[in-house]
Amino acid sequence: MEKFINQYLEDNGRNLDEKPASFDYCYNYFHSFYKAKRIEKLADKENLQISCLQIGFYLASSGMMRGSSPLLGRSVGNFKKLIMAISRMDPKLWEIDLDNYSEETIELILECKKGITDSLGNENKPTENMVTRIMLGVFGNIPTFDQYFKNSFKMKKVTKKSLLKLNEIYGENKSILNSFEVHTLDFVTGKETEVVYTRAKLLDIYGYMDGQLKKPEICMDCCIDI
Repeated sequence: MEKFINQYLEDNGRNLDEKPASFDYCYNYFHSFYKAKRIEKLADKENLQISCLQIGFYLASSGMMRGSSPLLGRSVGNFKKLIMAISRMDPKLWEIDLDNYSEETIELILECKKGITDSLGNENKPTENMVTRIMLGVFGNIPTFDQYFKNSFKMKKVTKKSLLKLNEIYGENKSILNSFEVHTLDFVTGKETEVVYTRAKLLDIYGYMDGQLKKPEICMDCCIDI
């Protein structure tokens, strides 16, 4: 785990112009509204377009607008309902991380997932990859459940059981995950900010690196249904 996270950060994570920095810029933006206790302002008329652009480019940079994705044929206005939904969500969502997953916080995560899914609507065909990627970029409270992460941890979907399993995985590896203090990069200055990567983001990095080395057809066949 330590090797993969270090490799990712050394090869990609510290380059201002490369894809991984899109997470930093997106998370910094939404976290700043949480920190200022003004998340409802995300959807104000003076911020709505920028909020949509932050989400839109983060998803595009993550490969969510390529191929047959319905997002490919839509404008940034497509994310208005999503931003409005996020602006009404519980601020506690920014305080949740792998170390404090519990019955209460997991319920909040699942409610958040449903809220984002509903706000995107059927026309956007929201997948778990898309929804959890948004949750990671906005709140930092859950890894992205894409094919690589699922391959790595042998998980099929986001459920209470799978989230409790992630808390267990954190407990088994907390000395490693807690040893990292990765600060996000500021878009304007390029310098490190006071905002640090969550443990969920670090586990996301590991899952992305490790999952690429495993064969989906083998790994997914033996997945436990969590």
